[in-house]
Amino acid sequence: MPSSSPSTTAATNPTVRPGLDSSGPATTSPHAYDAGLLLLRLVLGLTMAAHGSQKLFGWFGGGGIDGTGQFFTMSGYPAGNAMAVVAGLTETLGGLALAVGLLTPLAGAAIVGTMVNAIAVTWGGGFFAPKGSEYELLLTAGAAALALTGPGRYAVDRFLPVVRSHRLAYGASAVVVGLLTAGVILLLRK
Repeated sequence: MPSSSPSTTAATNPTVRPGLDSSGPATTSPHAYDAGLLLLRLVLGLTMAAHGSQKLFGWFGGGGIDGTGQFFTMSGYPAGNAMAVVAGLTETLGGLALAVGLLTPLAGAAIVGTMVNAIAVTWGGGFFAPKGSEYELLLTAGAAALALTGPGRYAVDRFLPVVRSHRLAYGASAVVVGLLTAGVILLLRK
């Protein structure tokens, strides 16, 4: 029996993921893969959106722009209130976009860039909470993973022609942009 290449199989059967062998017994259904990505996107995206709303609006016990701006100033960033707005918007909009799967590589990159700065602020406190950086590292890795893998089929991106078929290059490029942006912001920090 002739076997087809993964690219041919994936092209003729949209439920087969490239790189998964469809000739043997299935170990994971494509729907399980997509449901897992949806769960990760929802939890990570809504968590980040909630953090952003703390900064922007003072919701969920947050400091609002003024309180967060003071924190940014104490942490060595110039123009604390402006940085609070930028971080709040990035977390809120990036988190919401990640949750619904809209422009997923860019949404993931926005979270990566913000969280790299959060890691820099918490770095001296060790790895574990309450002063450590493991929480920030986990959010960063999750956002980067979503940028690299794509949102799965249960996402708004599936309806956008340009990003319908996710490419690793899109995700990798977006993560690099997020890291470069984070680096520029860190250079401004005292």
